[in-house]
Amino acid sequence: MNLKKCALTAITTVSLLSFTLGGQIFANGSSFKDLANVSGTEKIISLKDQGLIKGVTDSQFLPQNLMTAGQGIQFISGGLQLSLAAIDFNKAPVASDIFKKVKDNAWYAEAFINAHYNGVDIPKDIDPSKTMTKELFTSLLVQGLEKAGNLPMIKINPVAIADDSQLTPSYQGSVQRSLIYKINTLDADGKFNPKSELSRAEAAVMLYNALEYLKSHPAPAQQ
Repeated sequence: MNLKKCALTAITTVSLLSFTLGGQIFANGSSFKDLANVSGTEKIISLKDQGLIKGVTDSQFLPQNLMTAGQGIQFISGGLQLSLAAIDFNKAPVASDIFKKVKDNAWYAEAFINAHYNGVDIPKDIDPSKTMTKELFTSLLVQGLEKAGNLPMIKINPVAIADDSQLTPSYQGSVQRSLIYKINTLDADGKFNPKSELSRAEAAVMLYNALEYLKSHPAPAQQ
């Protein structure tokens, strides 16, 4: 009787363990369920699998939703893995000391701090809840890429951009470099569309392209 009881206990334990592990495997293997027919799906999934971006939920990325500034800075900071590890402070920095509209307890506050102290020149009056234009996200991403990869200055032979007159002058250099880094491409009419509001899918693809450039141009070894 005891043997039967022990055997039954063992079987039950194994069954429960299998169920638990199976649930974990399913959870780990789950992905975004709303990427059907979305351009750049493979790139978005790759970033998610590497733990570099997150969805709005575990199964929803909401690719067509417009990217807010808070989400955009989180993409840049998290995707490029910017941190304060190599920086010494007399006191811990807080976001509200730097940015007028970023609250210290906001979920994106750390991303703003990490990006700022890694040389990304984020406007001090940026509103995290507002959408980001393509040119602003491009400028901040390029700055982060160049700092993270310790990239050298490059000589630019400017690409002809059909709507160059619509670019904010201070963003022109970073937009040109984004084309060289293959973060961005011009559309069929040779336009960049700088003032267009960026979707979450478009931002993720740009981040993926930036990371691909870093892989092929690793930072020089520290002496």
